[in-house]
Amino acid sequence: MHHTPLRRALIAGAALAALAALPGCGGEPKGHANEALGTKPAAVQPVQPAPPKTPKTPKKTVQGLPGMPAVLDPTDVYAADRPNRLSPVVKDFPSRVYVPNTNDNTVSVIDPKTYEVIETIPVGAQPQHVVPSWDMKTLWVNNDKGNTLTPIDPKTGKAGRTVEVHDPYNLYFTPNGKYAIVMASLDRELVFRDAHTMKRVKTEPVSCYGVNHADFSMDGRYFIVSCEFSGELLKVDTQKMKVIGRQKLPFDGAMPQDVKISPDGKKFYIADMMANGMWVLDGDKFTTPTLLPTGKGCHGLYVSRDSREMYISNRGEGTISIFDFAKNRLTKKWHLPDGGSPDMGGVSADGKVLWLSGRYDAEVYAIDTRTGVELARIPVGDGPHGLAVYPQPGRYSLGHTGIFR
Repeated sequence: MHHTPLRRALIAGAALAALAALPGCGGEPKGHANEALGTKPAAVQPVQPAPPKTPKTPKKTVQGLPGMPAVLDPTDVYAADRPNRLSPVVKDFPSRVYVPNTNDNTVSVIDPKTYEVIETIPVGAQPQHVVPSWDMKTLWVNNDKGNTLTPIDPKTGKAGRTVEVHDPYNLYFTPNGKYAIVMASLDRELVFRDAHTMKRVKTEPVSCYGVNHADFSMDGRYFIVSCEFSGELLKVDTQKMKVIGRQKLPFDGAMPQDVKISPDGKKFYIADMMANGMWVLDGDKFTTPTLLPTGKGCHGLYVSRDSREMYISNRGEGTISIFDFAKNRLTKKWHLPDGGSPDMGGVSADGKVLWLSGRYDAEVYAIDTRTGVELARIPVGDGPHGLAVYPQPGRYSLGHTGIFR
């Protein structure tokens, strides 16, 4: 086709204009001019290649004891215990504090709203602890000298027919809910029983004196037991129902009491009323623990609802020490205004009140967990011991006065 000179000039001009419009061709890029003016270019920016996909790190899981509910959070064994997170099983139960009066053979029932005793239940001889069952449907009163357990229905507050169980000083449950573990202190036995019928399944004799308190590892495969009268600790294989470790505490006259695991599952804390502090133990390695002084008569250990702190009752001096898990140290000490003998207890469902029995003073203390202020001092029977605050958050109970996970 023949083009006139004018037409050829027009075509060449159009071609140059098209070429100049291509990125990187001819003149300063338009974007640079916009940047100099402090504005963003109006033109569409070149599409950036998608960043390479980062492979997802598989979430750490805990291989728990067979039949045990899955661990909710591998960094916090108490993840199910947040304020007012009540299981459907217990959400309709009235809020009460059940206080076993060891020397009166009764259980005082306190209404936590009014701080008053609303009922006194006769039970067997020398009740030591009120223990929530694994399924949380029953409260078992441990009648140590009476060699019986008295069931209380927490929905009605009524006691049922007693069950024959020898030397039930304290009571725990395997994390899979299969067995109850009776801490037969004087018999020097750990007795594994059917969790519902309480029929004896296996007896594990122990060589130490005064088995009384325990707590389980995060995976539930072992538990640590304190032996009060011989100053020893035991490590027990849950599934084999067998003692696999034993050690003497490095303190002359040691009397270990309550046992609690740290939220991250890496340490166990054991209160010692004669060493006046708590032992810090690596449960997996079961090496010699170290002592952290807290106060005279260190006795009960209770974890806050946010898993940040632990309340430590010092029975011999009427105080409560506060241990900060993240800081790994004691941060506060609360003094009961008129003294007292704070012993065993638990934290309210909302986490705002710490309830402790006054073992030698026939009273119960209600303490504000934010300020340490004593909210109430309630007269009860003689020798109040392992009281249970009920209901509490959690999916199942491991026993004692309420270890929930």
